[in-house]
Amino acid sequence: MAKTVIRKKIEVLVDMPLLSRIEKLAEQAAIKFFMVLPTRGGGTEQGRWYDDRVTGGAGTKVLFSAITTEENASNFINALEPLLDSYGIIVTRSDVEVIRSAKF
Repeated sequence: MAKTVIRKKIEVLVDMPLLSRIEKLAEQAAIKFFMVLPTRGGGTEQGRWYDDRVTGGAGTKVLFSAITTEENASNFINALEPLLDSYGIIVTRSDVEVIRSAKF
């Protein structure tokens, strides 16, 4: 069986207009591997939301997902902290096992 190592997976649910800012913070935290996934809708304490591509996408949310080291993850989350309340960003952090650890 291939050897695995533990890395951190960070997921950020963010409004599309803020995505470039999130990507820049990830780059500053030395995060090299990430992907951006579309969303169709979801729910919060304020109720349901749906992707709205008809009005230009300002309310469109995407899921930014990254795998990185513990140190880079901590730096990224610290950089995100000032944005959390102002923009309603949701951030999760979890351990994942990866193969080819040098990639992450």
